[in-house]
Parts: sequence; C-alpha cells; structure tokens
Amino acid sequence: MIFFIENLVVIVKNRTFVFVITKVRCSMYTTKMKERVVGVDIGLELTTYAIVDLRGNIVARDHFPTEDYATISSYVSKLAESIMFLAETNGGYETIRSVGISCPSANFKTGCIENAPNMPWKGVIPLAALLRDRLGLAVAVGNDCHIMALGEHAFGCAHGMKDFVLLGIGHGLGSCVFTRNKAHLGANGFAGEIGHTCVVDNGRQCTCGLKGCLESYVSTRGIVMTAKEVLAESDKPSLMRDVEKLSPKIITEFCDQGDELAIEVYRRTGYMLGISMATVASQFDPEAIILAGGIHHAGKWLIDPAQASFDQHVFHNIRGKVKLLITTLDDRERDLLGASALAWEVEEYSLFK
Repeated sequence: MIFFIENLVVIVKNRTFVFVITKVRCSMYTTKMKERVVGVDIGLELTTYAIVDLRGNIVARDHFPTEDYATISSYVSKLAESIMFLAETNGGYETIRSVGISCPSANFKTGCIENAPNMPWKGVIPLAALLRDRLGLAVAVGNDCHIMALGEHAFGCAHGMKDFVLLGIGHGLGSCVFTRNKAHLGANGFAGEIGHTCVVDNGRQCTCGLKGCLESYVSTRGIVMTAKEVLAESDKPSLMRDVEKLSPKIITEFCDQGDELAIEVYRRTGYMLGISMATVASQFDPEAIILAGGIHHAGKWLIDPAQASFDQHVFHNIRGKVKLLITTLDDRERDLLGASALAWEVEEYSLFK
C-alpha cells in the first residue's frame, strides 16, 4: 500500500521547519521487493560476477579475463553487457536490486578505484558512477579486503564476531578492521592499508612508490624477492635454484620436501607478518585476526613462524586472547558473497525515479 501526500503546509516555528500534512490519498498499488543482487570480484587476471539471492545462494555466475580490456571504457562496457546478459537469462533483469564490486584500491565512500598500483587502469576511476549509468542500478564498490571481511562476517569464521581484523595476502597486502559489527573505513575511506606501512627504513621498492612497505615483503612478489635474497646469501643446495620463475606455491612445495632454504623464506616472511599482526592486535584488541588470500595456502610454513612472532611481540595484556584463524571459505565464492553483501547496503537507485 502506498500513501500519496496531496496537501502539505510548511510552518516555520522557532527557526524550525514544521511540516503539516492536510490531505493524504491512499493507493492499494504495491511494489514487489527485488530479491537479488549482483556481486562482482575484479581480480588482476579474472573478473567474476554472480547473481545472489537474499539467502546468500549463488543463482548463476560467470567470468571473463580482466587483462583483455586495457581501457576502463572497454572494461565497463564488457562488465555491463555481461551482467545484463546473466540477469536476463536467469530470472530477468527486473529482479536485480543493485550491484556490489570488490576491487583493489576501491573506495566505498567515493565509489572510485583510486590509484591502484597493481591494476591495469591508472588514476582515479569513478567505477560506481560509470557502471550505474550503464545499468540503471545502484552500484557500490569496496576494496578487496573490505569485501573479504564482509564475506567472512556473513558466511565465514568471523560469523557472530563484533570485533575482528582480516588480513588479505596475495598480489598485495591489505586489511579490514571490524569494530562493533561494522567495517572501519576511516575519514577518507582508506583505513586498512597495512601493506603500505613502512617496516624497513629505505627498504625494498614498493609498487606504490614508497620504500620499505610491508607489502614488498609479505605478498606474492615480496616472498619471491625474499627467496632470491636467501639464495644469494647461502651456498647450500636448494630446489629453488633450478627454477627459473619462482612462486609462493612452488616454494611451499619445496618446503614440504624439506628444502631448508625454502623453509627459511617463509620463516622470514612469517616473522615480519607476526610483528605486523601484533601491532594491529595491540591497537584494536580484536577477537581474532583472520588470514585470507592466496598466500594463506602456504599453511604451517607461514603460519607457525607468524604465530611465534605474534606471541613474542603482542601487548602482554591480550597475549593468548586474540585468535589467529585461517579462512575456510573458497576465496572466489567468499568474495562474490562479500560483494553481494555490500550491494544490499547501498540505497536502491533507478533511472526512472
């Protein structure tokens, strides 16, 4: 049922506007609530998108290569066309309420991707506005760790927690702090950029332009750089010496085979990660710190030294009280569900209002 206001009188009383409704018309016309949203996960290599219903069920999904679209204009066109086709072939476009997007360096407050060092498009890109104008739907964007945290909070090991920290370790390193059931985004929307805190004065060159950032040590690229340093410092035999292009996955496999230098790579990485986690825990006193992203698959080789370093450096009053957890969700599915959770938060939009 909808009420239409026909007569409205505005009175100014004590410098306050008072609205007096003198006539109301009632209509039995009803609108059906749209019960689906679209979640989008923009990765360096692949863009995955899905229709998700109110219960968090993924109705349909598809993907396309991110790197095939060098300009943001061509990328937005492809994304809009893909979303519309998926919607029309799975229940109809009219069932979609809004769109939520996960992307590195995306700012929820501005709706923009802002100077993403690892993405193909540079500068400030108003992605939410560009896609909204193509689709005629509300669009919200969030950085990948913000979205990971939403996914973990709704469907993962942070479910039921009010205060936790998520660390996303992959091509980059970021975090999201949840306090009182809400993501802390900061005054400008950039809270959680732990990867770009300086941990080594005048250290390695980071993709952001600074030197000594944590991300240049604890990330895919950082781990490979540590491996090269370890090999250069030692004459010991190592399986890593015979590999032209190292990766964290290969280094993990060599750890499983007992390679001492490969184990040393993760020992150094874990030590630095543990110090940073201890700093975050001492600042925010969370129930748990959750590790997510591709690098967490290194398992005990990374987690054990990180836990030891964390216990060594965390503030003594919370030592033993902050849990260190590893995500149990599939990375891609969690990020799609997290993006869909963000879509429900944005106010509904229509070109026809």
